[in-house]
Amino acid sequence: MSKLPEITTERLLLRPWRRADRPHFAAVNADLRVVECLPGVLTREESDAFVDRIEAHFEKNGFGLWCVEAPGVAECLGFIGLSIPQFETHFTPCVEIGWRLGSQYWGQGYAPEGARAAMEFGFRTLGLHEIVSFTVPHNTRSRRVMEKIGMTRDEAGDFEHPRLAPGHPLRSHVLYRCRNPDGKAV
Repeated sequence: MSKLPEITTERLLLRPWRRADRPHFAAVNADLRVVECLPGVLTREESDAFVDRIEAHFEKNGFGLWCVEAPGVAECLGFIGLSIPQFETHFTPCVEIGWRLGSQYWGQGYAPEGARAAMEFGFRTLGLHEIVSFTVPHNTRSRRVMEKIGMTRDEAGDFEHPRLAPGHPLRSHVLYRCRNPDGKAV
């Protein structure tokens, strides 16, 4: 396998996962504030299985959800990156940008800083035509990050998440999009 890509920003390193990151990421996934807009906390085993899926995505696609390191601050804040959603809806197949950082790192600009770099990688290195993001309507923190990185809400694209049962309080999702500013596509 070729070397997995890394991205460096002013304060962050988006890098491949290490075995030592797993306990830190498990703590992120067990934080009730972090999973407030997700179906629930993950056990250590579920969190490790999530990292396994992230690593398999990198192997298959050459990109994925990078572990976020803030040198001198923390070795694993969580993840930021690009992924291919594994469900079908009106806007798939697509590439999604996403992030999940420990709540102690919120409000410091890490998510938009890393997401801008991941988006640039998607457009410039991968040649993607468009990147999407989505969340539940009341997740104002993530929606603010989406707007800060130049994404626009596509109200006509809002959807019911197919992996959540009808009536589930988190089933309704808002969709954001950003097109490649250079107009390039693979």
